[in-house]
Amino acid sequence: LGYRALPCGERHLRSRQRLDRLYRPELLDETVRIAQRCHFRLDQLRYRYPREVVPQGISSAAHLRDLTEAGIRQRWPAGINVELRQQIEHELKLISDLHYESYFLTVHDIVQFARSQDILCQGRGSAANSAVCYCLGITEVDPARMNMLFERFISRERDEPPDIDVDFEHERREEVIQYIYRKYGRERAALAATVVSYRPRSAIRDVGKALGFSPGQIDQLARNTSWWDEPDHFASRLAEQKIAADNLKVRQLLYLVQSLIGFPRHLSQHVGGFVISENTLASLVPVENASMTDRTVIQWDKDDLETLGLLKVDCLALGMLSAIHRCLDLVNDFYGSTMGLADVPAEDTETYNMIQKADTIGVFQIESRAQMAMLPRLKPACFYDLVIEVAIVRPGPIQGNMVHPYLQRRRGLEPVVYPSDALRKVLQRTLGVPIFQEQVMQIAMVAAGFSGSEADVLRRSMAAWARRGGMEHMRQRLVNGMLERGYQRAFAEQIFDQIKGFGEYGFPESHAASFALLVYVSAWLKCHHPTAFTCALLNSQPMGFYQPAQLVQDARRHGVTVLPADIRYSDWDCALERDADNTPRLRLGLRLVKGLGQLAAERICTARKNRLFNGTQDLCSRAQLNRRELAALAEAAALRGIAGHRHRARWEVAATEKQADDLLRGIARKDDETTIRPASETDDVQADYAATGLTLGRHPVALIRHILRQRRVSTAQQLLQLKHGTHTRACGLVTMRQRPMTANGTIFLTLEDETGHVNVVIWQRLWERRRSVILNASLVAVD
Repeated sequence: LGYRALPCGERHLRSRQRLDRLYRPELLDETVRIAQRCHFRLDQLRYRYPREVVPQGISSAAHLRDLTEAGIRQRWPAGINVELRQQIEHELKLISDLHYESYFLTVHDIVQFARSQDILCQGRGSAANSAVCYCLGITEVDPARMNMLFERFISRERDEPPDIDVDFEHERREEVIQYIYRKYGRERAALAATVVSYRPRSAIRDVGKALGFSPGQIDQLARNTSWWDEPDHFASRLAEQKIAADNLKVRQLLYLVQSLIGFPRHLSQHVGGFVISENTLASLVPVENASMTDRTVIQWDKDDLETLGLLKVDCLALGMLSAIHRCLDLVNDFYGSTMGLADVPAEDTETYNMIQKADTIGVFQIESRAQMAMLPRLKPACFYDLVIEVAIVRPGPIQGNMVHPYLQRRRGLEPVVYPSDALRKVLQRTLGVPIFQEQVMQIAMVAAGFSGSEADVLRRSMAAWARRGGMEHMRQRLVNGMLERGYQRAFAEQIFDQIKGFGEYGFPESHAASFALLVYVSAWLKCHHPTAFTCALLNSQPMGFYQPAQLVQDARRHGVTVLPADIRYSDWDCALERDADNTPRLRLGLRLVKGLGQLAAERICTARKNRLFNGTQDLCSRAQLNRRELAALAEAAALRGIAGHRHRARWEVAATEKQADDLLRGIARKDDETTIRPASETDDVQADYAATGLTLGRHPVALIRHILRQRRVSTAQQLLQLKHGTHTRACGLVTMRQRPMTANGTIFLTLEDETGHVNVVIWQRLWERRRSVILNASLVAVD
């Protein structure tokens, strides 16, 4: 505060009883009269947007128009139609009236910086509703191809700052964050905070530690508890672990854990919400240094910032953008091409054929088990089908009972009907079924007479009303408006029920369209360049639904040759190698070796450039590796070229000494002639998983296939040939466990064997009986 601190210690709030003892009643009455004349409200608070993005001598409105017109010429060299021109003019006028020009210019500046540094980025969410955002290059969703609702993005009546989300490559987003700090200074830019609350496992660990339980006991309790467990279920979890509930310490644990769940645990950084101000941020909100270097955090969360109307730019991280960028670089390096995102051929038939077969492991968004189950039913055949695919497997359409009618109409098994010609324009592209949030809003506008802002208020408020009740007046407003315009009451009630589902779980069309672009590009790369695509995914981990083991197994099923990590050939990253036919092969990188850091891998590569290694002692000396790093390489069988099989390599490493620089340089030690048997196939596979998380040998389930055959267990491939209703058995490694919030207690398991994947649905009654197996087992058989 410096000299701004108040010098008088009496300047503080007092209770009314204390004031009554200090001042006469007429003086206190006068303060009430003064207060009644004050009309200040918190929503009058406004802060000034930064002006660095506006050149001297020109207004922000004029600069935004200049950039928009330049974007129009670039996007549509042949000119634009009247309708699009009207849309752009409408948006520019509303932006100007609400004084949001600097916000758009700020986001444009950030995106331009990212592109100048060759960082892939894409605006999504509500920003895709804006033709101006498309002209500025913030989003890639062409408004001429989509029927977007601008009021979903900016509303005159709502009078709130717009919210633009921009995804950047997840490994390079920090460059963008530091650019913002450099441009505006740490005193004027900061990340929003988010409050992390206790969940069952974190509550168990913290309370157990405080009460003095042993680490083993705490770990056992935490592993047998899931994030979705209700607090009152914790007593039954203790009983399953044979822990006596009558012990005082156990009763304390039970009480405190149940009390803590949902309570704030700590303040953390928002995933990317930046607040930027013209003046010092600390004069508006409390700011502190983050635990990460060179980061500053506002102590309030995003809801508090929205309440005060503070500008927030979401700079988010998306792993698939990193993978796509890497994949394009690999393809260009291997084939000598210069392909970019814009050069990916549109509407490729082979790509859509692959998608329709649900062959989408590793593909953005449509790789989950729910999406893969929908793909053969919906059979996407064009870009807009992908937009629908992304949005339809969401709780909103599912709870609103929209999925089945849409599929039936798409197959021609149910007639496509529209309640009126006016609603035909709203629902025609989705066959008369509302799938997107914008459509539900447009129905309220067209059929019930809502304004665009009223419809958005309806959408935004529905979740809160659903929790607190009191929706009846909105139901009457909607139903009466539709009845006045000649619609049936049953249809009006149905629409209201759909809005309830969409208010909390619906997916906006703008968001789906932005994601669909990345869905198509990643699917095209997987279809036509599977080796490069798998390589890029491995180098971009962690990301997505699948671990490296599943990605490599899938690539090998598609004919990709995968070579092991080897210190003679591997770099830190996975890479492409040419075979005799000039086709790419995938060489695994040293990044997959657990316990080996990047610096050690780089020292190996640097030493290898001079000459090849002639043994483990030579490797240790020239690459300056310690015993732990050498052991990690031996366990991963990465020393096979200089030390033989895994057991032999372990022996060699045990005998290796790090020599001093001035002692015995260049003197070769005597060859070790000890005979050491190689590991068995089973031991090798187990060691592969322990050291790298995957194996290039036979799949673990293949090793016990002869036992499974005796037990009449079908492979994943054989299951596809069975008729519906056939009693069968399956077995595989558990690669995924899911329990969606809307699934009413149902658990979804994905099992993997040597031929593919098996999707398992476990109803709640079975889940409760076999909880420990389902949560903890690595290998599961299912009847």
